[in-house]
Parts: sequence; structure tokens; C-alpha cells
Amino acid sequence: MTAVLEIRTYKLAPGTRDDFDDMVRERSLPMLERFGIRVVAYGPSTTDGDDHYYLIRAFASDAERKEQLEAFYGSDEWRENHRDAFLALIEAYHTVAIELTPNVRAALTRAARSTSDVA
Repeated sequence: MTAVLEIRTYKLAPGTRDDFDDMVRERSLPMLERFGIRVVAYGPSTTDGDDHYYLIRAFASDAERKEQLEAFYGSDEWRENHRDAFLALIEAYHTVAIELTPNVRAALTRAARSTSDVA
């Protein structure tokens, strides 16, 4: 079983990034935590102007990813209380899932070390 890192990027409706960030912090993150989904990082993109956002989540396996996301997005809580509000701010999104093989983990560790030396 190989862990998976999921990177999701959002293209938001113009002028909505701050509202989207507030909703992520106040609504989505607590719910993701309750569903056992580990959020690694999130926030505004530094390269795509004011209308892009990212969310990075980690899962023990791709099977767990699919199961947990299906439970989360299929829940009454999400569908009845949050889905429409989020979708109103999102123009498009893209998701990439990366297997965290030993080589990928080592490369991420090396990259983190080399960038921390710069800071």
C-alpha cells in the first residue's frame, strides 16, 4: 500500500478568493478533519494572480482516498450545507494524485532541506 498526496487547484470567480479562503478555514477544514482526511497545506496560489487557490491532502492509499472523498462529498452535511456555496465561487478545479513512493518522498525531503537553507 502506497500513500497518496492529492493536489487540487481551484480557479475562482474574480474577487472571491478571500471569501473562499474563509469558507475553507471555517467550514471545509473542520469537516475534513471529522472525516479523517489529512490536510497538508492550503491557501492562495503565489503564481496565478488573485483567482487561484490550492488544497493538498494526504491519504494512506489511493483506495482510502477514493473511499474518504466519496464519504465526504456524498454526505448530507456537505451536500445540504456547503456544496452550493463552494461551487458558486469555483470556476474550475483540477486534481492530481501522486503516489508517495520512496523516491518521491526522498525528493520532497531533499527539496524541503534545500529550500529551508535559503530562508
